Amino acid sequence: MLSQSTMRRSTHRILAQSPQYQVCRRLRSTKSHYHDAALGPTIRPPVEVSSMARLPTRFLLRSLVLTSLMTSKMFLRPALALMSVLSTSKSALLNPDRNIALNKLLRWTVYNHFCAGANKKEVSRTVADVKKIGYQGVILGYSREIVLDHNEQVSGDGSGATQYSKKCYEMVDEWKNGTLETLQMVGPGDFLAVKLTGAGPISVDAMMARQPMPEVMAKAVDDICIATEKQGSRLWLDAEQQILQKGLDDWAIEIMRKHNKHETPIVYNTIQGYLKGSKANLDHHLTLASQEGWTLGIKLVRGAYIEHETRSLIHDTQQDTDRSYDLIADTMLSRRMPADNRDLPFPKAALFLATHNAASATKAIATHQNRLLASQPTIMLECGQIQGMADELSCELVSNYERALAESSAANLTVPKAYKCMTWGSVAECMGYLHRRAVENRGAVERTQHMVNALRHELWRRITG
Repeated sequence: MLSQSTMRRSTHRILAQSPQYQVCRRLRSTKSHYHDAALGPTIRPPVEVSSMARLPTRFLLRSLVLTSLMTSKMFLRPALALMSVLSTSKSALLNPDRNIALNKLLRWTVYNHFCAGANKKEVSRTVADVKKIGYQGVILGYSREIVLDHNEQVSGDGSGATQYSKKCYEMVDEWKNGTLETLQMVGPGDFLAVKLTGAGPISVDAMMARQPMPEVMAKAVDDICIATEKQGSRLWLDAEQQILQKGLDDWAIEIMRKHNKHETPIVYNTIQGYLKGSKANLDHHLTLASQEGWTLGIKLVRGAYIEHETRSLIHDTQQDTDRSYDLIADTMLSRRMPADNRDLPFPKAALFLATHNAASATKAIATHQNRLLASQPTIMLECGQIQGMADELSCELVSNYERALAESSAANLTVPKAYKCMTWGSVAECMGYLHRRAVENRGAVERTQHMVNALRHELWRRITG
């Protein structure tokens, strides 16, 4: 039988071969770790406890089991099929909110790991637990998707114009009230995740046709933005499929034009790096923000609708997507205006880096930190990952922030804050959200294996003391 020391060395050797793990190790340094050769030598900090030591053992074990299963194509395929059925079925037997046994099973396996809770009490407890681990904030969204019977949706008025039923207008009010309820569950500095299509057909139809925001929607959005600013929080507008995204971008710019009047933006729009037109979209945002004098907030993601988009709109390879993502981040952090508008000043701006990719996080943080250390202008940078995922990266970001905070004042920090993104709603309401997360991971098995290795390493560290 192998000795414990031999097993430890073997485990460490396996992990050390992982590129993702190597990148995460680089994130463990203090601010001098990001200091390039032109700025001076790197000073490595003393060896310290693993950054993942902050995770509760119960959470670590559940994360290891679930993440290990996600790396298995044999398990993932039937799991996706089952989750798809559970998220769309009209059967009472397959409705977790009506089937008590199914509800308990899903809560015990996936719901409690990835979701914040079904009510304010549960959500408040989850948010408190996340912040106790050390995250500087949370992003919270409401998972409920309101479904309207097609016969209730619209009617004609005889002239060909569309008329919406009373139920359609009630849906906008329900969406607004649910969003404001979600806002009350987060605190100052936190983010509210807003999905404009959740307001129903009045929103979806106008967005698809690239029409101005309907008056009832504009009033609801204004109320949400005003309440968010009053609370000291911020919000981001979730991305949509490309059939809707151009209309959403138009609305997002209008909302930012109206509400982003201060140094720190209240409203962030989402740009998806896997789209071939994503850099041009950023350039359009930068140009308008500069010309009109409002603050630009951007949440940068790789993409969430790869299963449903027109393939020609998406970069041909993963490497192309990575380059696109990193270019957009570098453009903002380095404050570069589009080539045809170089004479315009760079606008006030902020970037939220939503990524599970440690290489992209490392590049962006290095650029941001090196510019600060060299007294070059840059913008505010923050980072976040989904609850229950990429914890090896999230914990490194939290540890970096805490070390930097201990070494300098909050006003002089060069390390971005770390957030966790989560959704809330009943088990049945969250099934669609969980299904989308699983679909995203189907194309990221290699990266997920790196997460498994990091979790195994931390568990072994605890077992062996």
